[in-house]
Amino acid sequence: MTRAWAICGAILIMATTIISNTAFGQIARGDRYSGAPWATRSPVLAEHGMVASEQPLASELAVEVLKKGGSAVDAAIAANAAIGLMQPVLNGMGGDLFAIVYDPKTHKLYGYNGSGRSALGRDLARMRREVEVAYRKAGMKPQDHIPSMGSLPITVPGTVDAWFALHDKFGKLPMKDDLAGAIHYATVGFPVTQLIALYWKGNMAAFEKNKALIEELDNARHTYLIADGHGGHAPAEGEIFKNPDLARTLSMLAEGGRDAFYKGPIAHTIDAYFKRIGGDLRYEDFARHHGEWVEPLSVNYRGYDVFELPPNGQGAAVLQMLQLLKGFDLKKMGAGSADALTAMLEAKRLAYEDLAKWYADPAFVHAPMKGLLSDAYAGERRKLIDLSHANPNVGPGDPRLHDGDTIYLTAADKDGMMVSLIQSNYRGMGSGLVADGLGFMFQDRGELYSLRDGDANVYAPGKRPFHTIIPAFVMKDGKPFMSFGLMGGDMQPQGHVQVLTDIIDFGMNVQEAGDAARWRHFGGAEPTGEPSTGIGTVEMESGFDPAVKEELARRGYKIVPGTGGFGGYQAIMRAPNGIYWGASEMRKDGEVIGY
Repeated sequence: MTRAWAICGAILIMATTIISNTAFGQIARGDRYSGAPWATRSPVLAEHGMVASEQPLASELAVEVLKKGGSAVDAAIAANAAIGLMQPVLNGMGGDLFAIVYDPKTHKLYGYNGSGRSALGRDLARMRREVEVAYRKAGMKPQDHIPSMGSLPITVPGTVDAWFALHDKFGKLPMKDDLAGAIHYATVGFPVTQLIALYWKGNMAAFEKNKALIEELDNARHTYLIADGHGGHAPAEGEIFKNPDLARTLSMLAEGGRDAFYKGPIAHTIDAYFKRIGGDLRYEDFARHHGEWVEPLSVNYRGYDVFELPPNGQGAAVLQMLQLLKGFDLKKMGAGSADALTAMLEAKRLAYEDLAKWYADPAFVHAPMKGLLSDAYAGERRKLIDLSHANPNVGPGDPRLHDGDTIYLTAADKDGMMVSLIQSNYRGMGSGLVADGLGFMFQDRGELYSLRDGDANVYAPGKRPFHTIIPAFVMKDGKPFMSFGLMGGDMQPQGHVQVLTDIIDFGMNVQEAGDAARWRHFGGAEPTGEPSTGIGTVEMESGFDPAVKEELARRGYKIVPGTGGFGGYQAIMRAPNGIYWGASEMRKDGEVIGY
């Protein structure tokens, strides 16, 4: 994930530059007369149902599904399908999906791991050879990690399977009703929003720059560029974009169900495409795919039960950080104080060392989660935190001594069902590859495998890679309290903890917690095999007190300005009287809609 910024860094820098240069003389934002003065707005309140997503049109479609009698799961599928069309720079049917659902009938949380696996026909030795060949063919120096573009990082997309699994268990409307909105907009078009237009242009430019790694790029150009007689261009803000190929693919799902994707015409088209371009995924890989229902993990943090999904995702890192932070009085330290930030930064560094060592596909490697999340282990690791300075030499612990891991959206309905759903192609648009006539790009999630013997996350055929996307849920006194998430690679656990402490420790409301300034730490060990780079680097948004930044630097941290990669937060909180409180990320283009 440290190297993740090598290729897409230009996109982030471009975004930051444009934002910072958008000034209008000597005028800035106006004043607010309630809530925190720096917050962008108050929470959205509604009684009967709510959807919070990154795309206003998707939120509106999903609320219409709720009004027709659909469940929160129906609404979440409708929103996700629409966002895959409207924000292809972040997600789509070519990616994976994870979800947590609160069912008011059983009063239980259900987790779904919708991540796909690597090609069965390619072992570790072959992967290493193909990685070297790909770099040399592109005129690049061979490296010991899988490239982010081309066929090598592609794993079987798990999103469609997850849609149908969630729908089979919790859906109320026919799937064709859930997909109707996305099919409509793919056919007639929609106006592209501000941030997405920026990302779109940057992603397509990155593909062109690195096209030597991509077996073919014409399909991606045909799908994602608007014809202009000069080779096509990425849609600008406000420009109408259509994707008729995706409309046909979604229509096949609406009529043929899950098997249309994994065993039917879509799978056969994908198989023929990879054979044509020399990729390794085959029909058999799709036909054998299955996601799985999993039991969410949890810890209690100051009276709140926080739930995340188990590996191969990174959600348990959130829980490890919270376990460490329970030993510090953050409220007394104060929001944004040097002591509070030091405690959080050190907790992050310790948790991520364990993440790099232990988190992987549980079908291949046993991760000792009981030990990692135990009070005893947290107490032992907490001794390594000194608030006066950064620990220069943190490393992974061994919890076995105590025994014997994008877009995010959330939906809630009139019955009290709440869905926390996250879905991604991993890095930006993904691999650069689009199968003939299907209208969606394949993810590049397989870049996150390690190629080093002995690593928990080392590549193997039919194995799921380490995953960054994590949905979250919070319960209080046995009742649903909040469904939330924050996308953005390894920012996600860091962001979850910042939002949770802002609400639980510092008393912010659900929108203020999303608007508050964020930090992001880089430089720890990676699940792809890279070692820690010492104390690392801390990016901090401008909302932190300069004096606090100076004090953190004195304590040994390298503090740098933020470059825009602080995630994208959405949340729905349920008050004791049943009213939903919604929040949407001010750093994105999204919106909360309720009724």
